[in-house]
Amino acid sequence: MAITKLNQPSIGIQRQKIKVKRRPQNAFIRFFTDKKSTRSVGGNIVLVISLALLAFLFLFPVIFMFSNAFKPLNELLKFPPDLIVKNPTLDNFFDLGAIYSNSLVPLSRYIFNTIFIVFVGTAGQILFSSMAAYPLAKYEFFGSEFISKLIVLALMFSTAVTAVPNYIIISKLGLIDTYWAIILPACSSTLGLYLMKNFMEQIPSSLIESASLDGANEFITLWVVIMPSVKPAWITLFIISFQSMWGVTGGTYIYSEELKTLSYALGQIASSGIARQGVMAAVSIIMFLIPTVIFIFMQSNVMQTMTTSGMKD
Repeated sequence: MAITKLNQPSIGIQRQKIKVKRRPQNAFIRFFTDKKSTRSVGGNIVLVISLALLAFLFLFPVIFMFSNAFKPLNELLKFPPDLIVKNPTLDNFFDLGAIYSNSLVPLSRYIFNTIFIVFVGTAGQILFSSMAAYPLAKYEFFGSEFISKLIVLALMFSTAVTAVPNYIIISKLGLIDTYWAIILPACSSTLGLYLMKNFMEQIPSSLIESASLDGANEFITLWVVIMPSVKPAWITLFIISFQSMWGVTGGTYIYSEELKTLSYALGQIASSGIARQGVMAAVSIIMFLIPTVIFIFMQSNVMQTMTTSGMKD
């Protein structure tokens, strides 16, 4: 009987396990299903209608953009414009290829430039932010506290404030009119460093000590032990970096046409008048869909980063 009692968990432990395994309920659903709530039915209806109107307000530009991408020219010129396309066509997408078919720089070149800059810049930002955050988060050395405060202070400055100093530094390095004029500033992201540092601070020091006792050096400890533990943080950083760099034009640093990005091409189409509005909407769909799809597949990690309290010693 004694063995049976040891192997058989008590009712309290069983209930605790059930609570742990139970999926946390969404706050929005809990708001409507809480039996203790004193809200009236009319109040719930008003709330639902208000949220639906707010959702439509945010979705309206997206719906209008998708509709314009499939509108023929006569519907684009119609006033007042229709929200939903009546005679959908793919001519705008075919015209997009025709516009750049006779150009010195094909559309595929702009797409390649954007993909190269985005992925190299994003990978560099994760790499350097993680390597810089690790010693600041897990080791104490002379000036570490000052550097941490300096990072927080740097978050207060917008990119417009640092545009001129960045240009001077890049110019002195001889990187003007190259991909690296956009990639290198992205690699030194203060936001990425701050995010990774805060998340790494919550990793138990005992985990690092165990890795050290097993013979792992600092490099192995960072990439094999720490990085998997902070996966939600660097995936969130990947999404933030990807979305910010996906829309960069690079007009300040890049002058050669063959090095410019897809956002630059979109801007050129947008300045061509109403006759190109359908083509501009087609390009906007391309620019919109890829970051959106990436966010949809990785949003759970973003939510975990924003809500988790991390690990504790």
